[in-house]
Amino acid sequence: MESLLIGEGSRHRAALTDLALDLAQKSAGFRRSLPESLLASLADLVRSMNCYYSNLIEGHDTHPIDIERALKGDYSSDTTKRDLQLEAKAHITVQQWIDGGGVRGRATTADAIREIHERFCVLLPDDLLWVEHPTTKERIKVIPGGLRPLDVSVGRHVPVSPGALPRFMQRFEDVYSKLGRSETILATAAAHHRLAWIHPFLDGNGRVARLMSHAMLLEALETGAVWSVARGLARNVDAYKGHLAACDLPRRNDLDGRGNLSEENLAEFTRFLLTTCLDQVIFMERLMQPDQLRARILLWAEEEIRLNRLPPKSGAILEAVLYRGELPRGEAAAIVGTGDRQARRVVSALTDHGVLVSESTRAHLRLAFPATLASRWMPGLFPERTG
Repeated sequence: MESLLIGEGSRHRAALTDLALDLAQKSAGFRRSLPESLLASLADLVRSMNCYYSNLIEGHDTHPIDIERALKGDYSSDTTKRDLQLEAKAHITVQQWIDGGGVRGRATTADAIREIHERFCVLLPDDLLWVEHPTTKERIKVIPGGLRPLDVSVGRHVPVSPGALPRFMQRFEDVYSKLGRSETILATAAAHHRLAWIHPFLDGNGRVARLMSHAMLLEALETGAVWSVARGLARNVDAYKGHLAACDLPRRNDLDGRGNLSEENLAEFTRFLLTTCLDQVIFMERLMQPDQLRARILLWAEEEIRLNRLPPKSGAILEAVLYRGELPRGEAAAIVGTGDRQARRVVSALTDHGVLVSESTRAHLRLAFPATLASRWMPGLFPERTG
C-alpha cells in the first residue's frame, strides 16, 4: 500500500500544502465567527447531516427528520425504515463519542479504528449485521470490531489476505499516528484511501474510513464539528468513488512516486478531498452569516405567529437569543413586556417547537437547529423531505 504519504519531494506537494493551509485558515475563521453558545446546537445538526450523507453514500436514504425522530425514540412501524433509523442513530452515537474526544490523539491507531467499528456495529439491528459470501452465497455475520476472516474483492480491487491484516494495520498506524497537525491535514485523504484499500472489516469499511477522517480533521483543524465533508462527498459521489478506485491502481512509471501504488492518483484524491472540505466550510459560513440567519429565523417566527402556532412576541425572544447567544430565563418577561406568565408561555411554545433548549428548567436558554426547520433556517443543508 506504499506510498502512504505525499512525499516532501513530490511535485504535487507545494500546491497541496497551499490548499491545506487555505483550509486551515478558513475553518479556523468560520469557527471563531460563531458565538460559543451556538457551537453545540450547530454541531448537533451537522452530526445528523453528516450521518444522512454518509448513509446516502452507502445507498441508505434516511432523512434527518427520521434521524431526529430516532434520537427521540420515535421509530417507524416499517421494519426496514426502523432498521435504517437504528443504523443512523448508531452512526450519530459514534460520531458524538468522537466529537467528545473519544479517539483524540489516536484516530489512526489500529485499536481506535477497531473501536469505531465495534461501537457502531453493536448498536445495529441484527438484520444489518449479515453479509453474503460472494462465491458460496453463505450468510456470514459481521463481528463488531473483528477483522475480516476471509478473502474478498471490491470491484477490481482484491484487498490483502486476512492473515496479513494485523501487519498492514500496524504499518498504517506507524505512519499515520505520528504526524503533526499540518501533515495530518495533508495525509487525511491518503489515510482514508489506504484504510479502504486494506478493507479490514467484512462490512462498514467506508463508513469507518469517513468517521476516522472526520476525527483526523476534527483534531488537526479544531473544526468544532460544525461542518462536514460527508455532504460534499455525497454530492460528488461518482467523483469520490472514482478517485478511490484510481488510487487502487499501481504506479505508472518512475515519475509516479516510489511506492507500489500511484502517487499521482493519491495526490489527485488529496486535492479533491481538501477542495471538498473547503467548499463545505464556505457553504456553512454563508449559511451562518448573522444577518441572513436572523432574517430567515424571524420570518419563520412571524409566519408561525400569523398561523397561531406561536404566541405573539416569540420573535422578540428568538432575536434576543440570536443577539446575546444565551438568555437567562428571568429576563424573558422584560423582553416580552407582558409579564411572567406570558413570558413562560412564549418560552414553552418555542421549546415545544424544538428551537429553544436549555440544560435544565433554570438554565439559560439557547438556540437549537431542529432538522424539521433546516430547510427554512439553513436552506441547502440537506434535501427537503418529499414524502
